[in-house]
Order: sequence, then C-alpha cells, then structure tokens
Amino acid sequence: MRFLFVGTHPENTGAATHFVALAQALVESGHDVDAILRPDTLIWEGLAYSGVRCRPGFFRNALDPRGYATVRRQIAEARPDWIVGNFGKEYWPLVLIGRALAIPVALFRHRTPPMKRLSALLLPRLASRFFAVSQHARQAYLDRGIPPQRVRVLYNPVNTSLFRPDADAGAAMRASLDIPDDAIVLGYVGRMHSGKGVFPLLEAVDAAMQHEPRLHCLWVGDGPDAARLQALATADASIGARHRFAGWNNHTADYFRCLSMLAFPSIATETFGRVSIEAQACGVPVLASDIGGVPETLVAGESGLLLPPGDVAAWRDAILAMCDNATRQRMGTAARDIVLQRFATHVIARDFVDQLQPMAAGHGSTGLDRLGATPS
Repeated sequence: MRFLFVGTHPENTGAATHFVALAQALVESGHDVDAILRPDTLIWEGLAYSGVRCRPGFFRNALDPRGYATVRRQIAEARPDWIVGNFGKEYWPLVLIGRALAIPVALFRHRTPPMKRLSALLLPRLASRFFAVSQHARQAYLDRGIPPQRVRVLYNPVNTSLFRPDADAGAAMRASLDIPDDAIVLGYVGRMHSGKGVFPLLEAVDAAMQHEPRLHCLWVGDGPDAARLQALATADASIGARHRFAGWNNHTADYFRCLSMLAFPSIATETFGRVSIEAQACGVPVLASDIGGVPETLVAGESGLLLPPGDVAAWRDAILAMCDNATRQRMGTAARDIVLQRFATHVIARDFVDQLQPMAAGHGSTGLDRLGATPS
C-alpha cells in the first residue's frame, strides 16, 4: 500500500513519536510511505533516514492555502492509497482534501476530547478511519454519542530494536550519573508538573529510601515544577544524594536500561502512556497509576503493578516490594515479552493495515485523475 503521512506540527509529544514509529513500521513492513513534514523538527529528524520520502511543508492554520497546495502536489506525485494525519490542526484540511479527491483518510487522536464540540462530532464520522490510541480514549467519543463503529483503537507502537535490554549500556549510564552498580534505581521519565503525580511519588520514594539503603531515584525530564521538585528531593541531607536529576533528553533508551523499575504516577487522567511500554521493552517493570488509559500499557501482576493515584503509602509499599530481585527479574522478563506481542512496530503496522483493508480494496483513482495523475 501507498501512504501519505502529513505531520507539520513542530511539537515533541507522544503524538509525534507515534507518527514517526508508525511510518517507520510501515516502511519496514514493505509499504511505500511519503510524508509532508515541517523541516528542522524532531519528526523530520526521526524520519529523514528511515526510508520515508520526506517533503517540506506546513499548515499555518486550517485554512492555509499553501498547506493545501503542498498536499495536493504530493498526492499527484505519490498517488497514495491512504492519507494519514496525527495532529489536530491538520484534521479538517486532510478530511476536506480526501473527500474532494476520493482518497480515504485515517486520523489518529492522541487526546480524549475536548476538541471543539462540532469537530468531535463530525471528524470521526467524516474520516474514513478514526483511531483512538486506547480503549479509554475511545470511550470518551462513545460518551459523546459517536457510533461505536466509527472509532477504532490502535495502540502506540514501540521500536523494540531501539528499546531493548542492554546491560552494558545501562551500566555505562549509571556510571555517568554516579549511581552505584549495585543500586536499585527507580526512574521517572516525563514532564514534571503536579498532574503527573511527581510530588506524591517523591514522598513515597523518600519513605521507601528510609527502609531500603540501596534505593536511588533518577528523574529524567523537565517542566514547570522541576525546580521545586529538585529542591524538595535534595533538602534531606540523609537521602538527598540518592536523587539524580538528568534533565530532558530525546534519546531515552539508555536511561530506561539503567533502571530497576519505572514509576508512572499520574494523578491526572492519561490517554495512554508511551513511556510505560518503552520501559517494558527495555525489560523494566512498571509501577503505574490505575487511571485513564495507563492500565492498557501493562499486565498488572505480570509486567508491573497498578496503584491508586496519589496514595503515598501504597506507592511506598509497592516500591519496597519491587526492591526484591526475583520479583523485578520475573516482571522485567514478562514486560519485554508482552511488548513484543502487543506493541512492537511490526504488530501495530499489521493491525493498522488490517483495519484499512476493506476500504482499500474498493478504493479507485477518481481523485488522482482530477489531479491529472495517471495511475500505473
């Protein structure tokens, strides 16, 4: 199949990572992928050497005529079977272009509503395929009255060749952070703000450190509450030195590899939880809040534990339970296997194409003829 991905948003979020991983997965599965991207973004960087044919372009807004012209030119050249969009600013342009040229459009929504109410009602009906990235996110559209058959689920893919266990790389990362080889390292990777549950997590970690002298904590990320969090973490002289703050880095695989466990402590609803599956792909068990779409990222009791959001005592006890070597090793092995079965790029690419096939089989070349392209 031939795909045209359109992702001109400059953001560095889970939606951007999903866009890159899915496009790469389709190429690796033997499909042709073109992409219209904003240059000098992380999406462009991620796809530049992946086998995806990248073309510059962007939408300043949903009515930008230059954005429409760029997409139409690329359609005439690439003759895609499907147009794929991930970002809200491009939903309406892609739906309108697709309908005008009789080319099916697949849209991904990485957040639960709110979109503007009219968009939330119409886009799942107007797109040929509308995907939520979790059952939790899908339910939000059903609650708005969208017919169940109009909203499908496709989970985030993870590149299991990039995110994989590597003891040597993990040891090197620990050495660079001055973390002892025999330490038990709990990690947090993500935005640092109150809704992510970082402050209850800090309380739980500090309480666990009082009982377990081998326990260290690595904080990878940045955000509006980063400075306050670091000040609180280092205030207690008896345990402050066991907290490490690494800032943000777009290349997180080696950070995951140096962890003994990952914490995903959100107290605000999450649509999914990409860092959870990335950590598990590296053989790292996850302690996660039982909220939103997060439970869909792991198998509770096998690859990690689900915990009440913000419950400091429960998190403290879970951290201490995960300090048991046998428990961590068992769950870490299961975590890698679960990701390979459910979230690996080739699995998600296959599921994506399977969900497109009925429409692709009946898709003609009417829109291409309107552009003056001659199908082969």
